Amino acid sequence: MISSENSLKEIVKNALNEDVGKGDITSLASLEPMPVEAIVTAKSDGILSGLIPALMVFEIVDSANEIKVLKKDGDKFQRGEIILEIKGFNQTVFIAERTALNFLGHLSGIASETNHYLKEIKNYECKILDTRKTTPGLRGLEKQAVKDGGGVNHRMGLYDMILIKDNHIASAGSITKAVSNAGEYLKTSDFRLQFDKTAEDIQIEVEVTTSKELKEAVSCGIKRLLLDNQSEQQLKKMVTLARRLDSQCILEASGKITLENAAAIASTGVDFISVGSITHSAPISDFSLTIL
Repeated sequence: MISSENSLKEIVKNALNEDVGKGDITSLASLEPMPVEAIVTAKSDGILSGLIPALMVFEIVDSANEIKVLKKDGDKFQRGEIILEIKGFNQTVFIAERTALNFLGHLSGIASETNHYLKEIKNYECKILDTRKTTPGLRGLEKQAVKDGGGVNHRMGLYDMILIKDNHIASAGSITKAVSNAGEYLKTSDFRLQFDKTAEDIQIEVEVTTSKELKEAVSCGIKRLLLDNQSEQQLKKMVTLARRLDSQCILEASGKITLENAAAIASTGVDFISVGSITHSAPISDFSLTIL
């Protein structure tokens, strides 16, 4: 999900710089350079993600490091399983260690948490979506982790779809006005020049919180609705109404979603559940590097 290898390399270099600074003073002071063999081991169960940036860390620190990869992104792992086998020099392996494990732990944590949600809704025709609630600068990696965990990416940013939310509606004056404005904008040359897309490339989704708003959005020809902060009972009513008005309407539930209520939300018949916590609050997966 990172736009280019150069972008990823810049992220990895910045992560290394904040940890290493002018150098690893402990290793420089206490160790003579010597060849070592090491392993990276899982200390918890989960779904793997983050191998690409983790391996890049070792490559940038010392291209002579030899890494044998025993798992791939998206694979399940169990506590005690070996993920990587490393041959290198002690000082450079120790420089790379923490930054590489941070990428693995954070991104595998997101993949694992996403997978936990998928298990909760496995009996329903519903998918888990991520949101824009991501760590600044790491969105591409975090959204890839969601995919590694079996989830689906929502919009990458403000540029790839139109999502008309409550504040847009308030500023425009109504759903009808906001949708009308959006439709007119998509006809302009300014839109085509700035975004290099056609109107057909851009999906429009509207957030609704009441049956009245839902009816208004559907009457405007909107084919995707965000049902925000609804109780299970409210969702059931709104799903029934939406399906009656337009059987092809795509419905997304969001707001206050937890592992405990995900199955109940999925049972209402929505197509998607968007969960901000899978990126902004996922517990890390634990890994350790051990010198053999």
